[in-house]
Amino acid sequence: MSVSIKFCGLSQPADIAAAAEAGARYVGFVFFPKSPRAVSLTQARDLALAVPVGVAKVGLVVDPEDGFLDQLLAEVPLDILQLHGHEKPTRVAEIRARMGLPVMKAIGIADADDLGQITDYAAVSDQLLIDAKPPKNADLPGGNGLSFDWRLLAGRRWPVPWMLAGGLTPYNVRLAVQMTGAQQVDVSSGVESRAGVKDPMLIHAFADAVNGG
Repeated sequence: MSVSIKFCGLSQPADIAAAAEAGARYVGFVFFPKSPRAVSLTQARDLALAVPVGVAKVGLVVDPEDGFLDQLLAEVPLDILQLHGHEKPTRVAEIRARMGLPVMKAIGIADADDLGQITDYAAVSDQLLIDAKPPKNADLPGGNGLSFDWRLLAGRRWPVPWMLAGGLTPYNVRLAVQMTGAQQVDVSSGVESRAGVKDPMLIHAFADAVNGG
C-alpha cells in the first residue's frame, strides 16, 4: 500500500509544482509569524489556487482566535485546518464545529507518557498528526527537525487517520514507516536546503524513499 505524503511549509509556486510532481496528497501552508515558512493570506491564496485538484490544502495555525480563522477561510481556499498549538480537545471540537472544515490536531510526543492524550484528541479530530514534542522554550511548535522514538507507535491504532511527523528526511522516512506502520507522513524541514527554502530534489527524493523508489 502506498503511503500518503504531506509537504508542509510551502511558500513558493515552485514548491507547489515540485510537491505535485512528487505525488503529494497534501500540501501545507504555515500561518505562524515566527516560522521561517510563514506566508501571508495573500501569498497563501495565490499558492492554494495553484494546487492541482485532488491535493488537499492544509492551513497550519497555532492557538488561533475565531476572528483570524474567519478571515483566513474567507481569503484562502483551504480543505483542512491543522491545529498545532496548545488547543485543548474542547477547543478543537469548537473550531471543527464552527468552521465547518475537517480538523487535524498535532500532538507532540517525547515519551510514552505523552501517548495518553492521543485518544482524547482522536475523539474530536478528523485526523491526527503525531509529531516530536518541541524543546522547552522553543520558538516553533513544529518544523524543528526533531524526531522521537518511533517504537512508541509500533502496533498502535486510533479510530481516525493519523500522520507521522518530526525529523523525517529522505534518508530515514522509509525506516520510520516500517517501524510505525504509518500510512501518512509529513515533512517540512527535511526537504529544505536552508530554513524555509524547499529543495525540489529533496522533495522528489523523499517521495521516492517513502514508496521504496
